[in-house]
Amino acid sequence: MKVYVGIDLGSTTTKAVLLNESSEVLGLGITNSRSNYDVACQVAREEAFVRARFTLVRAALTHDAALAGVESSFPGVLSRNFRLQQHLDQLIALGQALHAASEAHRHREQRSEIDAILERVLAAMAERAKAHYGPLAVRKSDFFRDLAAADYMQLTEQYSHPKGVTFETLCGLFDAAILVVENSTSHHAFARHVGAALESTLESAPPAVQRNAASLRAAVEAARAIELEEVATVGTGYGRQRLPFPKEHIRSEILCHGLGAHAMFPGTRTVLDIGGQDTKAIQVDADGIVTSFQMNDRCAAGCGRYLGYIADEMSLGLHELGPLAQQSQCRVKINSTCTVFAGAELRERLSLGQAREDIVAGLHRAMMLRAVSLLARSGGISDEFTFTGGVARNPAAVGVLRELVKENYGERVLNISADSIYTGALGAGLFARRGSSKVA
Repeated sequence: MKVYVGIDLGSTTTKAVLLNESSEVLGLGITNSRSNYDVACQVAREEAFVRARFTLVRAALTHDAALAGVESSFPGVLSRNFRLQQHLDQLIALGQALHAASEAHRHREQRSEIDAILERVLAAMAERAKAHYGPLAVRKSDFFRDLAAADYMQLTEQYSHPKGVTFETLCGLFDAAILVVENSTSHHAFARHVGAALESTLESAPPAVQRNAASLRAAVEAARAIELEEVATVGTGYGRQRLPFPKEHIRSEILCHGLGAHAMFPGTRTVLDIGGQDTKAIQVDADGIVTSFQMNDRCAAGCGRYLGYIADEMSLGLHELGPLAQQSQCRVKINSTCTVFAGAELRERLSLGQAREDIVAGLHRAMMLRAVSLLARSGGISDEFTFTGGVARNPAAVGVLRELVKENYGERVLNISADSIYTGALGAGLFARRGSSKVA
């Protein structure tokens, strides 16, 4: 099967999209962006290939009449067990890196004590992993680094001692070890882990599913056996110049987001993309071709980094900001749109006793006012209007955007895809597919 890959290397996350010859999405991949852009690209790409295999598993199940009814639940359970196996494998790698860091630790007389603590911590982390991927689990993050860091910090705080192995010492070991794990890539991950995931899924499955074990194994094997031939790859994003591709395989963010938004919602005429490092207001025609745009990338104000900065100031997770802002009863007017000055104003207002939720709501409005101003300079907001990027997942930002659009332009159709963060990578993948067609 011929496939086409789009890579969007953003300032905070790197996304990959895998398309088939019909330009249908087979797989999506995402990872933290890091200093080693080559690795970030490879990890996201590998993740997209893994998820493509699960798409093929679903297709194989639907073509087997004997599995009617199974195809709706089995792939999800299989995928969850696969993620658990993958997480446990990364924990093994983390353990090896931690012990290597311990060996290089300057306080050699503490090594045996450090190693004993690490063994207890790693065993507990492995147990916690089962809860992370349980049937009713709600994870705050799907990234290994985030889950592992939260577990490790909680556990080492229990085992550390200010007069023995300190918490700071154990944290230093993790900082060194996680870089090793993050900067290693896992090739053929589906083939490595799907066998154990399948047996675990069948073992805990209801009798109706177990009776079809042979057919289910055959479906998974069929998906694993399909050769995925990567015909072309196109890269885009904030870090696109660092991607390991020839120049002719690089496209601008503007073009990719315009085409990607049009592919998601064909009626799109205006696109707002708010990423980690910049904001883009784009106008497209009926074919998804960019007709005009405005881009603000001189500072982090009005971007995802702005929200990240505010979250850090308030000791909150980024995912907690939107729900907190939605609790506001009296939104505070924020005077500064500069990220640094907004932080100072935040601290001042907190010291005056103003409610956190009201301040955060005001910060969201200040950010979205900048975005709407950018849209106005690009040509205004047409019907339909599509909001993309990581900030499109923030419910408070979306709510304020709806308010401002209605105030300034009246009723407009506002499109937001659950996969909006992949819009740029999707556009890059479509360029890869189109370029391949021209060559052929």
